[in-house]
Amino acid sequence: MTTNTLPGYAPAASPHSSTPLHTPVDAIIAGETTIPTQGDSMPAYHARPKNALSSLPVVLVIQEIFGVHEHIRDLCRRLALEGYLAVAPELYFRQGSPDDYADIQTLYEGLVMKVPDAQVLADLDHVANWAARNGGDAQRLLATGFCWGGRIAWLYAAHNPQLKAAVAWYGKLSGQKSLNSPKHPVDIAVDLSAPVLGLYGARDTGIPLDTVDTMRQALRAANARAEIIVYPDAGHAFNADYRPSYHEESAKDGWQRMLDWFARTGATSAN
Repeated sequence: MTTNTLPGYAPAASPHSSTPLHTPVDAIIAGETTIPTQGDSMPAYHARPKNALSSLPVVLVIQEIFGVHEHIRDLCRRLALEGYLAVAPELYFRQGSPDDYADIQTLYEGLVMKVPDAQVLADLDHVANWAARNGGDAQRLLATGFCWGGRIAWLYAAHNPQLKAAVAWYGKLSGQKSLNSPKHPVDIAVDLSAPVLGLYGARDTGIPLDTVDTMRQALRAANARAEIIVYPDAGHAFNADYRPSYHEESAKDGWQRMLDWFARTGATSAN
């Protein structure tokens, strides 16, 4: 489990959440597993409802920059309570652990930049295949990602034609390109094969509103099935209840919008 050693990992300094939320596990089954992918065994966390162990809609939960820590695990548990099989893979596992870095800048330069997008997208394909063999319904495949994972959620919606829908929480939309990251969401708007909901904060200094507008223009030009919501009072990581950035009203609205977005595809629990 990723420890809270990085800047921004302090519990939310608000009256709404003084400690990270923790979802009870009475009605779900949750735990660690490993998933075979590209010749390796990838660690992952999964959660599912107790009363339905097969033919479950699947949600790939794509980690923040900090990896699969307790907040990401709890998001899996929350989705399990909604009737989903939720799986959060450790997508940096070949390159290293976020625990080994003392601040965000060195984490980004020492680890995150070394993780190729192509590797991540292929790993997510293997996670989807694992889910289909372990109680999931391959015809009801969904994805959601946060921060670093928000960007990946956009890319995955252009990568896997079997994906039914994706929701990207404050994922970067544009930026410098590299061999490991040759394209950003604004570059693949025309390639989206699944509808994507983007959730952003107007006060996010790392994702300026002009880049959000540029993405909207790209989506319109591509006639893509996508929608972007901008919360006027929220900044980056407004759903991260363990951080000072947490904005309860926006987080709750975004969560319900995500569930509704998934429901539009018919990829909801059969129960």
